[in-house]
Amino acid sequence: MSAAPKKPAPFWQWSAVELSGAIRDARVSASDAVSSVVDRIRAENGHLNAIVVDQTDAALEQAASYDEILKQDGPIGPLHGVPVAIKINVDQKGTANSNGVRAFKDLIAPDDAPVVRNLKKAGAIIVGRSNTPEFSFRATTVNELHGRTYNPWDDNHSPGGSSGGASSAVAAGFCPIAHGNDIGGSLRFPAYQTGTVTVKPGQGRVPAYNPSGAEERSLLAQLMSVQGIIAREVRDVRLATRVLMQPDPHDPLQVPMPFDGPAVDQPIKVAFCRETNGYKIHPAVQAALEGAAAELEKAGYIVEEASPPMIQEAAAEALPALYADCEIFIGDAIQKYGSADIKKVFDFYFENYPPTDAVGLLRTMSRRTRYLRAWNLFLEEYPLVLTPFMMRPGFTWNEDADSSAGVRDIFDSSVYSWLINFLGLPASIAPAGYHEELPLSVQIIGRRFREDLTLDAAECLERVNGIQVHELWRRKGLL
Repeated sequence: MSAAPKKPAPFWQWSAVELSGAIRDARVSASDAVSSVVDRIRAENGHLNAIVVDQTDAALEQAASYDEILKQDGPIGPLHGVPVAIKINVDQKGTANSNGVRAFKDLIAPDDAPVVRNLKKAGAIIVGRSNTPEFSFRATTVNELHGRTYNPWDDNHSPGGSSGGASSAVAAGFCPIAHGNDIGGSLRFPAYQTGTVTVKPGQGRVPAYNPSGAEERSLLAQLMSVQGIIAREVRDVRLATRVLMQPDPHDPLQVPMPFDGPAVDQPIKVAFCRETNGYKIHPAVQAALEGAAAELEKAGYIVEEASPPMIQEAAAEALPALYADCEIFIGDAIQKYGSADIKKVFDFYFENYPPTDAVGLLRTMSRRTRYLRAWNLFLEEYPLVLTPFMMRPGFTWNEDADSSAGVRDIFDSSVYSWLINFLGLPASIAPAGYHEELPLSVQIIGRRFREDLTLDAAECLERVNGIQVHELWRRKGLL
């Protein structure tokens, strides 16, 4: 007897690339694509709490109208009809930008942030807004306004932060791509924790601006914070990041350069960095790194053990500078509006990485140029650097609020997260295996403005290690 034919995957399991192509070719309707993820959200979000502002009714209406637009005028853009989620800390016209803070629940955005506008211009359909911790400043995702977001892999395993709602939504099948942002790891912690993929764009690559903001972003936010995408597949990160990078005059610091950079000498050299900055790396992470290095070499890269310059000097200054900036710009708001938990977490931050004073901050920002120059010269020889993202296999959902030592361990183990924000360089997260049934990833850092090169390498590792969320779905009997 012949085997029964394999049942087609439901649309909520499709990639954004597959969906956009099928919708554009009229093989799938936007209504069918959006209906599929809406059903999935309504079935599973009650437990996961990834989407905290439900916009599914409006999304269904919009999908129907987009089907008519397609018939009459063709696709709106490269994401025509593709469902997406927006993090609750950027402006979406007519909705609250609460930033996870109860006191800001009625801060209604007068207009769209550039990233929202760019996604809409590309034809994406917003199904909801994803959760973030208070002030978007924790490694996990929980707040008094919307509650805790769970990780689809395991309830006790943090979904990461601050874009934990985005990562949980993507892994659960609520949308193929979700918007997030990253000032110290807030795209990459969630991707690492949920087996999803991302690229942290470099400084100035994606326009950033919130019309609802009472004042301009702080200095460190301008230098370190970036907008980006979390997805299940590298090709979707690439597609959606191209969309986000479209120029917008509201951000005078954006550098309007093409996504695809000029050709580089082949084969590309990759620096395999074993420097741990004093942290004892976990054997499973070390094995994942060595496996990734071997696979990149098989794919044609030249992989050499080499450490980028001035890691210890730059790392010693990055977090004290960031927390000095936080103390000046959001310290009063945290004390006035924050929960007991977020106040405690910030006490832990300040205890472990004491904020530098004003003079020290200015001198740090001067020395930052020296660190970045040294890295730029290193990246001339090695266009890519392979590092751990964390030097340990993830963390539990409330570890950063349980103790000061817990905060220290998470951040010391992830020096290649916040250090790369401090330097403003691009970095991708790529699948690298599993430990105790949970996903492991590695990080690939690139030259300035070369997100494309980091994603090329990430795609090589994805071809070998598979799409990790598909393994999650297999375990749950969904594939």
